[in-house]
Order: sequence, then structure tokens, then C-alpha cells
Amino acid sequence: MGPPAGAISVIVPVLDEAARVEPMVARLSALAGVSEVIVVDGGSRDETAARLAYAAREASGAAARAPVRTASSPPGRGVQMNAGARVAAGDVLFFVHADVAPPPDAARWIGATLLDPSVVAGAFRTWTVDDRPGARPRRAMDAAAWWLHLADLRSRWSGLPYGDQCLFVRASAFNALGGFAEIALMEDLDLSRRLRALGRVVTVPATVRVSGRRFLARPLRSLLWMNSFPALYRLGVPPRALAALYGHVR
Repeated sequence: MGPPAGAISVIVPVLDEAARVEPMVARLSALAGVSEVIVVDGGSRDETAARLAYAAREASGAAARAPVRTASSPPGRGVQMNAGARVAAGDVLFFVHADVAPPPDAARWIGATLLDPSVVAGAFRTWTVDDRPGARPRRAMDAAAWWLHLADLRSRWSGLPYGDQCLFVRASAFNALGGFAEIALMEDLDLSRRLRALGRVVTVPATVRVSGRRFLARPLRSLLWMNSFPALYRLGVPPRALAALYGHVR
């Protein structure tokens, strides 16, 4: 439970995202209603740090854009997102993965959702797109997108959103729970389960666009991850074991 939403801090974990970080920073800092963007590098070995620093300067110096701050931490989404949350000034923490694009009116949806004091957190619907250079704009990956969409439908049914859905949460609730569990995988599902003990977690009827890069690189493994790993986690399979099965995640 809590008051209506105030300032919104966008928090983005990145690792070896040199090709994406500049357009990502420009896109997120241009979101109407966002107070700040915090990008946390988990020790990238490519040009992410240099490109991030440049993008942050460009965005912070532009009119009508939210200021961009950078931070660093050891790798791991839970670790990185906790590091961003510790320096965030917002009343609402909006966690966005580097390969996900929120809708331009995301802040409006967040503010409207958190007008209900019984809501402690929320997330968006997802649609997976082929965002490779030369792909048709906003093209969903045909039949595969429907299979990937099952994870979205399942999270709406269960009330347990995942990280690709751009989780937003009241900072007071996040801090009361001690933030994300710093585990190898499933930190998003773990937090969603704990948030439900504090209040309602809702999925808003607006869509974020998720890059299909993981599916395109490893289609069968991606479908396995999306549609079976959450159930295995609930059955008690340790996150480290699931991470070993899945392979490298960012």
C-alpha cells in the first residue's frame, strides 16, 4: 500500500551492449514523465562503458530529456539492478532490460496504475520483435512470437511478471523487501512473489517490445526457458542449476 506515484527512476542493467546502449539511452531519456535514467554496467568487456558515457552526456545536455547517470557493479541482473536502486531518487523504480523498448507513454501508465494505493507494483504486456538491421519495422517473428507470447499470458494469469515485462515498483515496497535476490536467474519472479505479500501486482494493457535476439540465436533453448523454467523454479530447482542449463544471460 502507498501514496500515488511520484518521480520515476528508470534503472537499466547492461553487460556488453555496445551496439545497443546509445539508442537505448536516447529512447529512455526521452520518455515523457521520467525523472532520471540510471544505467548500471556489470563489467562490460566491449565498448559499452565508453559509448554509455558519451550517450549519457548527450542525453543529459539535451532539452526535454531526463538526466542520465551511470553506475557500475559486479555482473548479474539482480546485483546490477540493486546497485541502481541504491542511488535512485525516484518514488517509483522502473526496471528496464537493455533489449526491451517501453511504450512512449509508459510513465502515464505507471502513474495511473499506482493511483490505486493497494497496488505495490506492476508490469507491461510483451511482444517479441525481430529488431535486426533490415528487418521489417515492428515485425513480430511470425509463429514463434505466439509461442513466446505464452510466457506473457502465463504471467498475467499468475500475477507474477518477469523482467522482460519492465517491472515498476514503489521504492518503499522495494526497499522494505530488501530489493532483488542476488541469484543467478529468476530474480524477477522471486521479487514478484514477495511483492504479492505486500499488495497487488498488476499487468497494464500496454505493450513493451522485446528484442528477439535470444530466440533468433537459440530458438529451442529460448522456448524452453520461457515456458518451463518458471515452473521448474517453483518446484524448487535452484536458480544456479537453471542458469547452467540456459547458458549465458545478460
